[in-house]
Amino acid sequence: MNAVLKSPKIIAVTWGEMVVEGIGKGRDFKLWPGGGREWNWAETGTHHDPGIQPQDVKEPLSRGSTVLVLTRGMALRLKLAPKTTAFLKTRGIPYHFEETRSAVERYNRLAAQGAAVGGLFHSTC
Repeated sequence: MNAVLKSPKIIAVTWGEMVVEGIGKGRDFKLWPGGGREWNWAETGTHHDPGIQPQDVKEPLSRGSTVLVLTRGMALRLKLAPKTTAFLKTRGIPYHFEETRSAVERYNRLAAQGAAVGGLFHSTC
């Protein structure tokens, strides 16, 4: 029997730092059921504008996420690239795109309900 992987809880978020259950401290994170890692924007060429790239969301989806929580940053500077919106919509992937603290609350609530939630979290601007 396969165990259901639980999405890790975000324990704390402040400007420039997050603490994630089982992973530790960092600035930005990619999370999914059963784990996560720090999110290095340079891997996909992500910048505040045009924003989160399709390649950024592919990892949490490939690791079992069926719903995504994406953050706009604390000062709402991070955008969601139109090609990423199109990628998610054409695949029928539900997602939420919110200010970081609100996104953390939503993510933790979904995880506590047992959803296979993943996300991208930006802890600064």
